[in-house]
Amino acid sequence: MTITTERREIDRWPGLHDVPTGPRARIAARVARRLFTAAVERLDVTVLVGDRALGRGGPVAVVHRPEEFFARLGRDQLIGFGEAYLTGAWDAEDLAGFIAVLAADVPSLVPAPLQRLRSLVVARPPRHERGSRRHTRENIAHHYDLSNDLFAVFLDPSLSYSSGLFADDPGTVGRSDLEAAQHRKIDRLLDLAGVGAGTRLLEIGTGWGELAIRAARRGATVHTITLSVEQQRLAQDRVAAAGVADRVAIEICDYRSVTGSYDAVVSVEMIEAVGWRYWRTYFETIDRLLRPGGRAAVQAITMPHDRMLATRNTHTWINKYIFPGGFLPSVRAIDEVTRTHTALRLSDRLAFGQHYAATLRLWDQAFRGSAAEVRGLGFDQTFLRMWHFYLEYSRAGFASGYLDVQQLTFSKTGETE
Repeated sequence: MTITTERREIDRWPGLHDVPTGPRARIAARVARRLFTAAVERLDVTVLVGDRALGRGGPVAVVHRPEEFFARLGRDQLIGFGEAYLTGAWDAEDLAGFIAVLAADVPSLVPAPLQRLRSLVVARPPRHERGSRRHTRENIAHHYDLSNDLFAVFLDPSLSYSSGLFADDPGTVGRSDLEAAQHRKIDRLLDLAGVGAGTRLLEIGTGWGELAIRAARRGATVHTITLSVEQQRLAQDRVAAAGVADRVAIEICDYRSVTGSYDAVVSVEMIEAVGWRYWRTYFETIDRLLRPGGRAAVQAITMPHDRMLATRNTHTWINKYIFPGGFLPSVRAIDEVTRTHTALRLSDRLAFGQHYAATLRLWDQAFRGSAAEVRGLGFDQTFLRMWHFYLEYSRAGFASGYLDVQQLTFSKTGETE
């Protein structure tokens, strides 16, 4: 990398290359080093720090710049851990494998007495990233309006940006299995929601239009909403090319603003962008729009309930760099919200987290194999490291079982309790 190119990358990522300094930073770094060393020494990983090897053996991480690594970890915890990867302070050949070991032991990585001080240490989510009407569109644009061409680099031809559902063992599948897995996921959701000829379907979160196309081919009339201008533009082109434009309306619209009555509502991995303060509003909106006797099918990334409660006021690396305002629900939280505030009742659920681990593996392989093309789209080396970290960090969550993905079916059959 030339000096000019390096300077340009630094300018594109303000603050990222500022390493914490000063007496407080040095104290925090020493504490972080002790905690990190104690945690890693009992895990099945190998972390090389200078001449020292930590851990019991397993996926290898190399800390190239220990002073920077621990300074970032001390000041910014997991955000600092991710940022140290972006700057190259540490690396791992099997990134997902390494992080998966850490993810499987998340509740006990930090000693229990220090866990109780969490609220005093971790950064809180900025108010401007909350999922209000005022800020949601900016949050969505931060990620989904990056570039349609970027997403096309690593997604399958259906442009489905959510977990596939594979017919075979997800540990053995390859790239050629991905499109069929995406269609299997979509078709199962449409079946669960009872979508067929004449169905009035609302889709919350258009993506690039594949679900709307498949629903329209069943004879449904589809109203699908998005807050991404880029997604709307390409989805409209794809719907027209599929010959179903007369049955699909794609609207830039906040879910809270939708009116009308629908036989079915489907939403795929959109609830993660809602924010926990608005889960009640989200499900009350579905309840309001769904006719009596109708069904809703929601695909959601979920986390354990206790970890959800512990982390809901935490600003994470994913929030800062990938999904501003995002937060994952637990199935228990969803069930409690719907039972307490709506006439929706959870009637069916399917968990398939290992299928998401496989989906992410295939995405990351395609992304890394297209690095030159990504750079040709105007993205720099730091972005390449960021996106790789995001995909592998996410894959580790599913591979370890810390995260799951669920297809949840709701029937509107009762009254609000």
